[in-house]
This record gives sequence, structure tokens and C-alpha cells, in this order.
Amino acid sequence: MPYNEILNSLERGEIRAVIQNADGTYSANVVAKEAILAAFRAGQNAELAAPSEGQYRGFVDKENLPTRSFRLEDKVRLVPGGSSVRRGAHVAPGVIIMPPAYINVGAFVDAGTMVDSHVLVGSCAQIGKRVHLSAGVQIGGVLEPIGQTPVVIEDDAFIGAGSVIV
Repeated sequence: MPYNEILNSLERGEIRAVIQNADGTYSANVVAKEAILAAFRAGQNAELAAPSEGQYRGFVDKENLPTRSFRLEDKVRLVPGGSSVRRGAHVAPGVIIMPPAYINVGAFVDAGTMVDSHVLVGSCAQIGKRVHLSAGVQIGGVLEPIGQTPVVIEDDAFIGAGSVIV
């Protein structure tokens, strides 16, 4: 499957970068992670426009992995002030993102989660339902090595301010 189809499926939450095994443990979804890496290899660096203004603002990144925009019907509250959600990340309805925060490619943030100020959700990290990521939390992500399982935070967790989980 071409990487764009997999990135679209990741954004819609149809597939995830992590698979839960029958015994309750987690494993990396190698196919999803390979597609993300293929997107990085295929993409060219480009000068990027600010999403709302359509004009160049000094950002240079892979043209095929831009930041995402949300609409009212997505039911995601993305407060203005410097937050970004990268292409290939799933953000479920009911998520609140306070600025500045960053949600990287392959990450999954489930319904009702609060992503507070200065939070990083790393590549392919998985955040459950109704999780509170307090100010300054860093959730590690991992693309390589390909078989390495990213961080998984299950439902109803409260992660205190300044915590780093890798």
C-alpha cells in the first residue's frame, strides 16, 4: 500500500502504529512505520506557508508531511498560539490541544484527551481516552529501530506536569 494511503488511514484512526497483542502487550506496526519512513525518504524539503495565511513564514520541512488543519465538524479544539499536528497523526473528537503543543506523525490521541501547553506527543506514540497530559509533558516516540514499540499511555491516565516518558 502506498505511504499516502497508510498516512490517511493513520489520520482516520483506521490503523495504528502500534498493535495490541492477544496477551495485552503491544508491538510496533512495522508496516505503518515503514510507510512513515518511506514518506520521509520521498519528500522534498520545501518552504512552507502558514496554513491560515497561505504565505511563507520561514518554515522548511518535508512537503508531503505538512501540519494538519481541523474543521468544526472534527470536534477537535485546537487553540491558537503555536501548536502543530503533523500529517499522519490521529486526533479523535473531543481532544483539546493547548498551545504550544506538538503531535508528531503516526501518533494516536484518543477521545477526550487534554494535551496541555508545552506537550510533545512523539512519533507513533499512543495516547488513550480521557488522558490528561499536563503542562510540559514529553511522551517519547520512536520510528527507528523499526521494530521498537512506541510509548503507549492507556485510558484514563493523568500524567503530571513536566513528566517525561520514553
